[in-house]
Amino acid sequence: MRETQDGKAPEAAARRPARRRSASATRTALRGAAVLRFGKYGYEGTSVRDIAGDVGVDAALVYRYFGSKEALFNDVAGTGKIFEPLLEEPVETIPDWFCALLLGAPAEGDFPHPVLSVLRSSGRDEAVGRLRAEFTEVFSRRLAARLGGPDADLRAELLAAWMLGTSLLRTEIRPPALASAPDATVERYLRAGIDVLLDPAPERDDEQGACPE
Repeated sequence: MRETQDGKAPEAAARRPARRRSASATRTALRGAAVLRFGKYGYEGTSVRDIAGDVGVDAALVYRYFGSKEALFNDVAGTGKIFEPLLEEPVETIPDWFCALLLGAPAEGDFPHPVLSVLRSSGRDEAVGRLRAEFTEVFSRRLAARLGGPDADLRAELLAAWMLGTSLLRTEIRPPALASAPDATVERYLRAGIDVLLDPAPERDDEQGACPE
């Protein structure tokens, strides 16, 4: 049975260089891989070892963090649920959370983007409305309240856009530079953009230093 904990590293894990992650970042990466796997192959066609292999960890960690495949499926069954753990992260570790989600998922191009899965579903208008409501709750309201400062709701929504746009290009469109760049390089630029949204520089006073009339 493919899901038994036999201690053997999956081939995907062997091919992928290990990255040091916190427990929280590893859980996030596993959730992201689970969403893509379940979306592509369904519950029966997805194994715990597949999910663990996509992230480059042993299947035992899936059982340790989630208990079972069924529990993991229930954890990510709603599109919005994958983003809710973000609300438990300290603000200073949000870049870690985003990078784990974006870089932990498969990048081979044959896994459906979770948002595309919603948009392609039957009852598209209803699905879009549900997705909008989930993002509004998680990002526009709850995350924005934690960020504080000027334009907190806009900055929170831009974080969502940064995440969704990057993941869509990385998993579906695969432009050459983004598809071939090492994870470490992508992560460096991702963090730079996220940091600006989390802690924006004070607005420059364009009038300062102007010559008096």
